[in-house]
Amino acid sequence: MKNAAYKLHYAPDNASLVIRLALEEIGAPYTTHLVDRRAQGQRTPAYLALNPDGKIPVLETEHGALFETAAILLWLADKHRGLAPAPDAPERGDCLKWLFYLSNTVHPALRMLFYPCAYIGASETDQRQLQTAARASILEHFALLDAHWRHRETPSILDLYTAPMLRWIRLYPRNTDTSWFDLHRFPALHRMASALETRASVIAAQAAEGLGPYPFTAPQAPTPPEGSAL
Repeated sequence: MKNAAYKLHYAPDNASLVIRLALEEIGAPYTTHLVDRRAQGQRTPAYLALNPDGKIPVLETEHGALFETAAILLWLADKHRGLAPAPDAPERGDCLKWLFYLSNTVHPALRMLFYPCAYIGASETDQRQLQTAARASILEHFALLDAHWRHRETPSILDLYTAPMLRWIRLYPRNTDTSWFDLHRFPALHRMASALETRASVIAAQAAEGLGPYPFTAPQAPTPPEGSAL
């Protein structure tokens, strides 16, 4: 990484999108390396050496490779400041509790919806039951987030993590009815997502990953220049 501070291992419209947005917001130089999901690139020995859990993203830094979306976000926020309250700031605890809520509660619920087989096995009946439960949980989670959401003049790691999840709920799993989730039911989150779509960081991500003009409030299936979201 002689010419850039960071190297982001990514796939279009995956959790790496969250980290791309953060890197764009802080203005840090970075390069990207496509993880080809169609070829199971996340399962290769080279990738597993960076993230033994085989999930996307990985961020290579001068101090080593980082994985886990929330961990990378918090590391970048602390190193570059501005995306989260400083460690000694009064608001720090509030940011951390919601960051870990997103990471430990909301994001796993989405994964159960998208990849039920990984959680409950091959039975289609069991998978449908799990997805039904996941939808109900997701609505509860976002209602809670919306009720406690704090407006910020500039994006925080909470905005950057939440907005892509609002997108994924309306797009995945492919070829399923996603009308059960209506962002207008969550006005605080809708305002946040709309404001974020005007940011230069999002415009850069739109071009890099083919996300469409309104990636969070009116998401379209991605048309990336390289790679595949699935």
